[in-house]
Amino acid sequence: MPSGNGKIHQSVYRFWVQEIVRNPINKELLIDFLNQVLGDREQISSLTYLNTENLGRTESDRKAVFDLYCENERGERFIIELQNVRQQFFKDRSLFYSTFPIQEQAPKGKEWDYCLKAVYTIGILNFILPDLSSGERYLREVQLLDIQTFEVFYEKLTFIYLEMPRFRKGEEELLSRFDKWMYVLKNLPRLQARPQKLQEKVFEKLFSEAELARLTPEDMNTYQESLKVYRDNKNAMDYAIRVAREEAKIEGRQEGRQEGRQEGRQEGISEGKIEVAREMKRNGISPDMIVKTTGLTPDQVNGL
Repeated sequence: MPSGNGKIHQSVYRFWVQEIVRNPINKELLIDFLNQVLGDREQISSLTYLNTENLGRTESDRKAVFDLYCENERGERFIIELQNVRQQFFKDRSLFYSTFPIQEQAPKGKEWDYCLKAVYTIGILNFILPDLSSGERYLREVQLLDIQTFEVFYEKLTFIYLEMPRFRKGEEELLSRFDKWMYVLKNLPRLQARPQKLQEKVFEKLFSEAELARLTPEDMNTYQESLKVYRDNKNAMDYAIRVAREEAKIEGRQEGRQEGRQEGRQEGISEGKIEVAREMKRNGISPDMIVKTTGLTPDQVNGL
């Protein structure tokens, strides 16, 4: 399905900010997305969420509020901004925001050699940047360079802009994982099912989260209550395993402890999933959603 010339739907912006960008449960999705945006650069294996409200060096300084501010395992900083409307001084704003993660790297009251970690500003834009002739290029990377030799002067400050209106690829044209992420961002509200080109595990999880985000408030409350039942059962099961482990240790029955622990863990997990499925079924949640949430098979769900 071609994505056309349209922009990202507002529902996708809300979903992206609330469920992917800011939700630690979905950190693996954010890491995968960032790694595709970074391309050939060294990949990210872990992220730490930082305070999105950044103050200046003094109380009177102007503050900046990011959609997301995070740091990877190498200390590199990432600002992620979703911009829906073009602003007159958008480039100025991007540069201003990038100064906060630069300045905060300076230790207070200590000698410092000015060695900085890299800073990336990543903008997902629902508009086309003005006054720049780049054809139909939807990925724009900006760094400081020498205007005569065109060599990069400073590679630790990078601005990456995704101009969503320029992305017009259809499903059959998707080759890279990056293109697939762009396609999902552009077309998610119009996709009734996961396309054949998006069968990777990361997109399976993304579509599962999108299904949950589309639940009504009543269904979401039911889902959360069902999830609470599952977590309660799992906690009780974990406690039972811990007690059994201690008893087995005292009695010195190493072989029995290992077998009993494995059996207890599997039995407890299965019972917890079944209890969640029953609760969801009693509250009218669709069988497909129950299967996605619990990991049970359709036959198991239908047999409850």
